[in-house]
Amino acid sequence: MKRYTNILMLLILIIPGKSVLAQEAWSLQQCINYALENNIQIKQQSVAVDYQENQLNQARYDRLPNLNGQLANNYNFGRSLTYQNTYENTNSTSLSGYLGTEVTLWNGFTLQNVIRQRELDLKATLQDLQKAKDDLVLGIAAMYLEILFAEELNMIDQSQVDVTRQQIEKTKQLVDAGRVARGNLLEIEAQLANEELQVVNSQNRIQLAYLNLYQLLELPMAQSFKVEKPLIPDLNTTPVNYNSLEIFRNAMQTRPEILASQLRVESAHSQLEQAKGAQFPRLTFGANYYNNYNDNYFRAIDNDPTKSEVIPLKDQLTNNKRYGFGLTLNIPIFNRLQVRTGISNAQLQINDYEFRLQTSRNTLQKEIEQAYTNAVAALKRYVSSEKAVDSSEEAFRYTEEKFNVGMVTTVEYNQIKNNLTAARSQLLQARYEYIFRTKILDFYNGIPITL
Repeated sequence: MKRYTNILMLLILIIPGKSVLAQEAWSLQQCINYALENNIQIKQQSVAVDYQENQLNQARYDRLPNLNGQLANNYNFGRSLTYQNTYENTNSTSLSGYLGTEVTLWNGFTLQNVIRQRELDLKATLQDLQKAKDDLVLGIAAMYLEILFAEELNMIDQSQVDVTRQQIEKTKQLVDAGRVARGNLLEIEAQLANEELQVVNSQNRIQLAYLNLYQLLELPMAQSFKVEKPLIPDLNTTPVNYNSLEIFRNAMQTRPEILASQLRVESAHSQLEQAKGAQFPRLTFGANYYNNYNDNYFRAIDNDPTKSEVIPLKDQLTNNKRYGFGLTLNIPIFNRLQVRTGISNAQLQINDYEFRLQTSRNTLQKEIEQAYTNAVAALKRYVSSEKAVDSSEEAFRYTEEKFNVGMVTTVEYNQIKNNLTAARSQLLQARYEYIFRTKILDFYNGIPITL
């Protein structure tokens, strides 16, 4: 059993394809920077930002006059009027050109309200992007701490294996001396096999935690790395020095999901103003230019009606040009109540976004209250676990001394040892949970996550 366990442990270290010593160590900030540059969701949200920027630019361009042209080339067959005022069967080719421009002078401030709405939509989308980044950073921090926790848990399991192996050597000496029964040695060897299996399980947990982090980073396994173990100072076991209400007030001013919801409410108000603008007349200024040429346009030569020539292009362009400009006032009178319906729908949209804003506020408050409660509970578990470890270590030292002289059974010894291992594991878990919970509270307070 021991031989197979050791082989499995060796395979776990070899499978990733790189030796531990050859792998680069990444800090938490390096992981965050890589994810922000390569994560697919972040890239998708960035595309949404680019789209809103295009929408805003187009709204601004809509204030400019347009300019459109038209060229036509027509071939005509059949009877047509000649310069002699008679009809004949002739073929002709005509060319015509048109240029026109129009600019809106006033339309109930609709253009201005569209621009304002697009600006607000862009700001809201930027906040959505920030929210996606914040969620990603929080997820990476959780996975990073999970790796650190799993590695320290593996160290505890490995230390228990070392202690058990030492105890096996002592028990062999006692068996050889006839002071304890051989069954005690077999029981400890069985305990060693269980502890070696626990080491394998904790190593599997490390590999799974790394895999989760790689996937969150969109990083192939071929580019795997080891996390950099930061120097984590002793935890401050004093109660959390701010309350959930204070955190919520700060978060309301900084959290992107709240800011995005507020901006969308303002955007909906701008949309309402656009709908109201459809009630007013629309004043536009327009100008146009037209010209044409036809190879069937003739003129008499020297006033002799029997002699003619095609009017030259230059002369036709001079004679046929037409241009003009003017103002147009479009007055809405009755459009099947479309304007009234549009105003009503815009007001409903405002109501919907206000409900969404309130939902975002309620959700944020629940998350902060839950995070605060979890942080306080994690602190209490950490303090209790410290006391439990101290008591378990003292009990183990006392039991080990008695076991070495044959005063306690192997079952009692293993039970006390397992209690110590469990207490250390619980302390380690409480430690990292408290670190993560306090980081979440800092996160809601606008403090960047660092280790």
